[in-house]
Amino acid sequence: MQRESMEFDVVIVGGGPAGLAAAIRLKQLATEKGSEFTVCLIEKGAEIGAHILSGAVMDPRALSELLPNWKEDGAPLNAPVCEDRFFIFSENSATRIPNSLLPACFHNEGNYVISLGNVCRWLGEQAEALGVEIYPGFAGAEVLHDEHGAVRGVATGDMGRLRDGTEGPNFQMGMELLGKYTLFAEGCRGHLGKQLIEKFNLDRDADPQTYGIGLKELWDVQPDKHIPGLVVHSGGWPMDAATYGGGFLYHLENNQVAVGFVVGLGYENPHLSPYEEFQRFKTHPEIRKFLEGGKRVAYGARALTAGGLQSLPKTVFPGGALIGDDAGFLNAARIKGSHCAIKTGALAAEACFDALQAGRQLDELHAYPEAFRNSWLYEELHAARNFKPWMAKGLKLGSLMFGIDQMLFRGKAPWTLHHTTPDHAKLKPAADCPKIDYPKADGVLTFDRLSSVFLSSTNHEEDQPCHLQLKDATVPLRVNLATYDAPEQRFCPAGVYEIVGDDVGNPRLQINAQNCVHCKTCDIKDPTQNINWVVPQGGEGPTYPNM
Repeated sequence: MQRESMEFDVVIVGGGPAGLAAAIRLKQLATEKGSEFTVCLIEKGAEIGAHILSGAVMDPRALSELLPNWKEDGAPLNAPVCEDRFFIFSENSATRIPNSLLPACFHNEGNYVISLGNVCRWLGEQAEALGVEIYPGFAGAEVLHDEHGAVRGVATGDMGRLRDGTEGPNFQMGMELLGKYTLFAEGCRGHLGKQLIEKFNLDRDADPQTYGIGLKELWDVQPDKHIPGLVVHSGGWPMDAATYGGGFLYHLENNQVAVGFVVGLGYENPHLSPYEEFQRFKTHPEIRKFLEGGKRVAYGARALTAGGLQSLPKTVFPGGALIGDDAGFLNAARIKGSHCAIKTGALAAEACFDALQAGRQLDELHAYPEAFRNSWLYEELHAARNFKPWMAKGLKLGSLMFGIDQMLFRGKAPWTLHHTTPDHAKLKPAADCPKIDYPKADGVLTFDRLSSVFLSSTNHEEDQPCHLQLKDATVPLRVNLATYDAPEQRFCPAGVYEIVGDDVGNPRLQINAQNCVHCKTCDIKDPTQNINWVVPQGGEGPTYPNM
């Protein structure tokens, strides 16, 4: 059976801030120049915003450039930051760092506490009003190439295949969406972006990318504990001094707070569980005082890129470009990526528009990386380039040296530190590392994984091909269990991977793919790189409200 196809001037894969910004900017330019270009955007979530999860404190600079009237037009930026509090935690106490001693990257004056999902929903409305064709519930499953190898577009995933890959009674073949240029905005560790980086060797001049996993809950808190716009960050406990991690608590509007924890995926101890560390974090007196008496209403998790400028791949290739976190545009020092996504989406759109105006197609958009090099975003990321390499050396030394880098050199130190080892290669054998005794969930402040997955409204049709593919089915027991005590049971924040046995104790790996919240951590942290995350049927996965 042959797939149907549709042709557009530009195809955009991903309905996050980068993809939507690119779509909006393309249509703005077309209107300004009196041109008519067709722009199609597909999003694997059931609706725009369904799979969007971020802290988030937003720097509105890029948004103001893209849509100067965002405030008058009702953008959901309703909680301006009123105060920053930065703490170093021990188990039962907290030392507050005076704001005067914090580098500028940790200050949030002029920023907003937001739900990035709601901001994306609003951006989607702006894009549609400009004439962008948006198709939620369609996952980009395959990159299409022309006879010369240039990217020609993407194919959406088939719907209705059965677990064994055969066609079920409701089978629908995916469609080919063809464009003169295709922009990939899938977010961190994009399924297609990963393939493009490998095919075109885009990372040949870059350091290995480094990642974190961010876990987040949304709470309704008591009105007398709510301070709209308060931003709390912490380092230290529950992480040991050698492991990168930190927590946040952001006060939104309507008596809600977002509480979360980020663990760098370069950790060494395979017994560590980012999910359990997050639950422990909430028990700290400085955090629990806001949550006690409140109610948890949402949960989710998502990987994020943290390598910075040194780890950015080449962002263009024949026929398209990587934008936003699909390329790795995130400022880990500021704990912010949405402004990077919007800016890079707009820059790529401008390069794309000029190429279309000149009658070009399927070539490299060299103007995009050149514009990035001349932008304020490059200056910002260059100033923060040493943050993650310093922090990889431990909390105390890293904080001291990054403080010197920022306060003394203003981010212009005459050196650039590098990442040398990918995160998956940093795990030590389980026998060489201490076990970690995590307390049981109390069901009030701390919770088990399955009750958390329930709050993410995650849903996958069970009788479909598993979207968590093993390259070698023997590796989970032969290597991961034998050497690392099956760390996939712990680094997954959704209980997807379990080692189970029969009546005589024969172990096997059970994959509960229906629990997957699409965080991509397994694809990143698996020590043998044996797990390959691919898109399930379109529209499936979490449905995040207000995240």
